[in-house]
Formats: sequence, structure tokens, C-alpha cells
Amino acid sequence: MAASSSSFVFAAALLVLAAATAAQAQRETKLRVFWHDVVSGGPNSTVAQVAEAPTTNASATGFGAVVVIDDPLTDGPNLTASRLVGRAQGMYVAAGKDALSLMMAMNFVFAGDGPYNGSSLAILGANPAERAVREMPVVGGTGVFRFARGYCQATTWWFNATTGDATVEYNIHLRLD
Repeated sequence: MAASSSSFVFAAALLVLAAATAAQAQRETKLRVFWHDVVSGGPNSTVAQVAEAPTTNASATGFGAVVVIDDPLTDGPNLTASRLVGRAQGMYVAAGKDALSLMMAMNFVFAGDGPYNGSSLAILGANPAERAVREMPVVGGTGVFRFARGYCQATTWWFNATTGDATVEYNIHLRLD
């Protein structure tokens, strides 16, 4: 009985030590980027609506519209004066019938001479656009963000209701192995 009891205590101690080591191995990273949705750019537009429901045009929220993006990501809110750090590539779907809510599926693909060059983050979730601050999950990443998980908070910095152009600040909170 004493041998099995001491084996149990030893196994429990190893389990606690492994959990503590795994927790210490994680590191947290915070990033801030500005996402520029350029609808009015003509041939330089970064947005393309690729599908819509029969009722999309009659809907106050654009319900059913599917939009593909290749939006610039910068380190500041001014698209032309800020440094380009990457692209937001993916799509969003107008998924809210009664309130403007977008289902976002996009990768933040980092480029340039920074430490994240060639790495990406995957963001997938609901974006209730009428809220001041929206939270979406970060579900993974590549390169230096491999095994990333966390969340991002999106805040509209600027929106032109006539053209649909927008600048959104993304504050990204990550845990990395």
C-alpha cells in the first residue's frame, strides 16, 4: 500500500511540475495595427463584393453580402503617411439581419522589414459593427505566431458613410507557446 501511495504522490508531483513548466513557457504579445477597407478606390479598391442574397439590396444591414478583402495594415491610422506592415486577406459576410454584424474570416499577413515578416495571424468570428469596441478570436498563426491564440479588439477609427471606406484599429492580444 505504501508503494502505491508514494507512486501516486510522485505522479501527481510530476503532473503539477509539467503544468507549471507549460504555463511558464507561454509568452504574451500585444500588437496594434490599423486596417484600411478601401471601397472607393476604383481599380485600387481593396474590397470586392463577390455574392449577395436576393434580398441584400433591400436589407438595411446588407444581410447576405459576401465581401473579399486584401486590405492594407499599417502602424498608424493614416493610410498614406503610415508604414505598411502587412495585408488583411480574407472575407467578411453581412450576417446580421436586424443589426449590422459581420462574420470575419481573415489572415493578417505581415510583411516588410519587421520581426513578423512572413508570419500571419488567423482571425475568425463575429464583428458586431455597431458596437464601439468589438472582440474577435485569434484562432492561430504561422511563423513567429505558430500556435498563437488570443483575441483582438477592433475600434473604428474613421468611417466614411458615403463611400464605405473605413479605418479600424486592431489591438491584438496573443499567447504563444
